[in-house]
Amino acid sequence: MEEPQLLQQQEEEQSQSISLQDCLKLLKGERDEQRLAGLLLVTKFCKSDDLVSLRAIYDAVGPHFLDRLLRTGLGKGVVSSGSGENRDAYLQLSVTVLSAFCRVSEIASSKEMVSKVPMIFEVMSMNRSGMPVLEECYEFLYLVSTASEDGLTALYESGGIKLLAHQMSALPDGSHLMELAMKLVQLMLKKLSQGIVENDHLSELSVIVTKIARQFALLQNALKFEALHLLSAIFSSEYSTLLHDALRVIQNENWSNHMRDGVATILQNRVAPAEKFEALILAESMVSIKGEGWLIGQINLPSVQDPIPADRCLLLVLESSRVEVAVLLNELAYSKYEASKSSSSTAETIISKQQKVTIVFSLVEKIIKLISNIGETEGHHLDENTFIKAINGLNETIGVVLEYLQDAKEHGQKVGNDLLASVRLVGSYLAEAPVACEDKITELLGYMLSVEGEHESSPFYSVCFLLPMLCQKTMKIEGCKLLASSGGYKAVVDCLMKLIEQNRNGVENNGCIFLACDTIMNLLKMEQITFSEDESTFISLLKALALWTEKTNDPSVVMMASSICTLIFDMTSENALLNHPSLSSSCLDSLSRLIARSLASWGQDMSDAAKADMDLLEIVTAGYSRWADRFPQIQKAVER
Repeated sequence: MEEPQLLQQQEEEQSQSISLQDCLKLLKGERDEQRLAGLLLVTKFCKSDDLVSLRAIYDAVGPHFLDRLLRTGLGKGVVSSGSGENRDAYLQLSVTVLSAFCRVSEIASSKEMVSKVPMIFEVMSMNRSGMPVLEECYEFLYLVSTASEDGLTALYESGGIKLLAHQMSALPDGSHLMELAMKLVQLMLKKLSQGIVENDHLSELSVIVTKIARQFALLQNALKFEALHLLSAIFSSEYSTLLHDALRVIQNENWSNHMRDGVATILQNRVAPAEKFEALILAESMVSIKGEGWLIGQINLPSVQDPIPADRCLLLVLESSRVEVAVLLNELAYSKYEASKSSSSTAETIISKQQKVTIVFSLVEKIIKLISNIGETEGHHLDENTFIKAINGLNETIGVVLEYLQDAKEHGQKVGNDLLASVRLVGSYLAEAPVACEDKITELLGYMLSVEGEHESSPFYSVCFLLPMLCQKTMKIEGCKLLASSGGYKAVVDCLMKLIEQNRNGVENNGCIFLACDTIMNLLKMEQITFSEDESTFISLLKALALWTEKTNDPSVVMMASSICTLIFDMTSENALLNHPSLSSSCLDSLSRLIARSLASWGQDMSDAAKADMDLLEIVTAGYSRWADRFPQIQKAVER
């Protein structure tokens, strides 16, 4: 058995050797006809993986003839006997042998091959139906651009993004051509990240994303994961925010449905954790582009005939996010508190995991928003069973985040963007469910109000994130007692003063300002809560309120500020204020004018907006009647 096979192999090698020698003689001939015959012979016998023979053939024919042959095929060349009728044949032969030669990396990286990238683009843009060498064109571009940085630069600068945006829609789904096109996109992403992304590139890249999304949804093979990796890289890039804007204006909704189909398929199957996380990156990006409602929609999977519930994607994303939060926070805690502090790899690990936490937190926060708006958003409905599952999943997730904060508190850590992001997520959930996790919140409230971001000099954003919850909790005595006993009210006062300062400098954040005002008013209105030993905190607040209202005609601002001042005046007297070293007589003048302005509106005809301030006016009027005799300067201002 073995002897005949051995003889056959020797005959084939001898035949190939003879063919190669004949070929080399022809390629070294003086006439173009000989070289053409030699190249045709190459296409008949030379195998694509025989790199030694390919190198010998390339050296024999030389780059100059190859260049002339390609130009002739493009109608610009001077190969002898090259009639117009033979142009297509010359073009096909030229591109075929160029693609084969580029399998030798030294040839692919040569200046001669790099210089041909624009001409290959020209071949591809001819738009001839069923062009037989299109695949060889893609092969050539891929081999040249992977062989050297110059090759990649030529691909990018010759308009590779534009060409692919134009051609990918015509490529067959799951084909080798589509695979090569996706690889070329992956290569050019490096160039996009290094340079300035122009508007044209964003528009073209958005078109490419829609084409890759189709492969991500429809394919059930390795190319599906290539699409996943590529889409994840695009949406994780530094220009992703700009790309979101370009994708929002695409009218065809098929691509977003394809993205949902692909994400659901990845999340519901057993795949590597890294690939599940990439699917979450895509989900987070899609929610940012299309809104939270994207999570609810019909899913179409090629292998599934029965209809899939529209809420499947929502539950898959929530469950995967919950798992990721638990794993990432556990690993982060270990890296921060248990692993060697001196290891540079540990620092890099922490940064990487913090970035991942940001993504899954963003997703969970958007799911909270979606759940809270269900019923208000047209077309988005959840049955009771799904709603309960979602709430349970959110409760578990928030519980894990609170445990992470508890761990940080026990280790004396209160500075970190991961801690700030944790507070933000907790605040988002408690704004919608203020009674959730009450025991843990009671234990951690003071700590959460002390958390700072890495570039903050004092807690500010953490307080802003918790204000919606604090405003609701302080409507009841238990919430007021908690905020007072933890000392958290000082953080709220400091936050309000900073918001007022920003407002005076042109940065408007009225939502946070009024939430902080309402929270402080809720505290001050509770007679059971006293602040007799913390005079300086409220004197600082009085000064800030005086500055805030001095140059405003906004009745809501005037009434809110004067209401808070009225409640603070219940705790002190004019003499006590004037004897305080940090409060000047001019500040008391401003406060006197503020109270007078608010009381002057009593009995006046009011607009609908102003009528909403009647409760505040009643607070000022009732308060003035209680302490007017202790504030003669304010009394004079009112009676003027």
